[in-house]
Amino acid sequence: MSQMIDISIEFPDWHSLGNPSQLVEDAILAAVSESRAVLAANAEISVVLCGDAFIRELNRKWRGRDEPTNVLSFPAAGDLASAPLLGDIIIAFETTAREAAEAGKPLRDHLAHLVVHGFLHLIGHDHAETAEAVAMETLERAILAKLGIADPYGAALIEEAAAAHE
Repeated sequence: MSQMIDISIEFPDWHSLGNPSQLVEDAILAAVSESRAVLAANAEISVVLCGDAFIRELNRKWRGRDEPTNVLSFPAAGDLASAPLLGDIIIAFETTAREAAEAGKPLRDHLAHLVVHGFLHLIGHDHAETAEAVAMETLERAILAKLGIADPYGAALIEEAAAAHE
């Protein structure tokens, strides 16, 4: 099984990372492997690296939120094992860069995290409920560890889970 990853760099600042396409591809391949998702042969995944203005418009149109966000995922319809198109992941540069700076994380690591997060949404993961969030974040940690990226959540998730059970 080999995924076809279509990467479109629509905002020039992404090139400050050197080769953002390779980073995106590595993150998706690690996510496919670690998640053990059963995907159609040659399933296509589209990733758009854009700016805040582009993602803001998508966020307004599809989620009713007139503000930029870091990542949006649009899963395609159909069964993962047979669907030729998995879906789209859109990531905004300015929001991603600001979040990375605020958290003291390398931009490359934060981009990889958002790619993984977006991919997990495409294969059906969610974080609306606490149990779902714990499962999704645990998988994100494992995938990022395979890429040599530090835990993006630190102890925060563990503390939140403990507080929820008190």
